[in-house]
Amino acid sequence: MEAPLREIVTNAGEEPSVVLNRVAEGSGAFGYNAANGEFGDMIEFGILDPTKVTRTALQNAASIAGLMITTEAMVAEAPKKDEPAMPAGGGMGGMGGMDF
Repeated sequence: MEAPLREIVTNAGEEPSVVLNRVAEGSGAFGYNAANGEFGDMIEFGILDPTKVTRTALQNAASIAGLMITTEAMVAEAPKKDEPAMPAGGGMGGMGGMDF
């Protein structure tokens, strides 16, 4: 759940860790207003998550889940084979009697 806030704070040019910690310490509708850099009650700021956005996301997810259940075939990425690496080569051979 912190990923959207982290992205908003980064786009606002602030340090995400500082803002995330301060928001986590708050309770209720406490949050960060990236437009002016203030912390406070998000409802008082007028920053709300519209119900339509959440409802649409849930409807789309349910629609895709329904398609996956009723479809008799799916397209997926083929699993990759984890083949072992090549063994190390032998060292250099002898120098043919050239050791002094």
